[in-house]
Amino acid sequence: MYNPQLDTFLVVAETGSFSKASEKLFISPTAVSKQINHLESKIGLTLFNRTPRGMTLTAAG
Repeated sequence: MYNPQLDTFLVVAETGSFSKASEKLFISPTAVSKQINHLESKIGLTLFNRTPRGMTLTAAG
């Protein structure tokens, strides 16, 4: 079963950036952000630390 939020999560974790992930997934950075926010809200955990230098995984991520 394909889950776009999990796919997006993996690419953001790999690239460390919504912008780079959006380029790799051929979707907008806004769509990446919405998918990650939806996944985090669905599971009730924060998966990424968002900083000006990029994204890093939390312990839950």
